[in-house]
Amino acid sequence: MKSKNVLSALGAGLLALIGALVTTVSAQAQPVIVVPPPVVVARPVYVAPPGVVYVRPTYVIPGPGYVWHYHVHHGWGWYHPHYGWHRGWH
Repeated sequence: MKSKNVLSALGAGLLALIGALVTTVSAQAQPVIVVPPPVVVARPVYVAPPGVVYVRPTYVIPGPGYVWHYHVHHGWGWYHPHYGWHRGWH
């Protein structure tokens, strides 16, 4: 019987400690401000200049960052803003 009373007292003390911690943590919590994500307007990737016939890609994109783009002398091809034209166009 004595062990039952000791366990009850320990359980009650533990619950009181947890309750105090929860109260302390929730009192210090700051409100969360939710901001909607920025609106990104993306222009279409495949835009043919006026008077130019669009030609679809004949092979897959060579890597991230490449866009299907029109070249005045060579026609359509994959272009990367840092690496330039795929397959060596200049």
